[in-house]
Amino acid sequence: MEIKEQLNKPYTEQERIDFIVEQNHQKGYKIKETETALEAWGYTTDELAQKERQRLDLLNLTKADVLLALYEDKGITPDDIKEMLKDNVPALIKFDYASSYYRGDDVVNSLGLALGYSTEEMDYLFENKTFPPVEPAGSD
Repeated sequence: MEIKEQLNKPYTEQERIDFIVEQNHQKGYKIKETETALEAWGYTTDELAQKERQRLDLLNLTKADVLLALYEDKGITPDDIKEMLKDNVPALIKFDYASSYYRGDDVVNSLGLALGYSTEEMDYLFENKTFPPVEPAGSD
């Protein structure tokens, strides 16, 4: 975390309140008061999104967890996936011989897209060991 903004002393009570409202309430930064200033500490929305993507990309599941989720969600078998990957030997080797899969792996991303899963659905899988539940038709 780094200092994003600061309000140097002396400042009025209204300046203090305005600074806290803008930096904490609107931007979500933490406020720290020092002997010389009010400091706003934190991450921007983009930085938080980037950190969350990094966190998700490091999630992993065992091969069995992934294969079971695919089978339960769409009836996809390991043989179905091997058939899809037969012309891409490096991807087939990564799929077939891995003991676990990382969310951020290119093969995992490509395979998920090829099977019709969105980024959000793949993220959900790696956080929950299952795909998100499907809303029943007409449940709006």
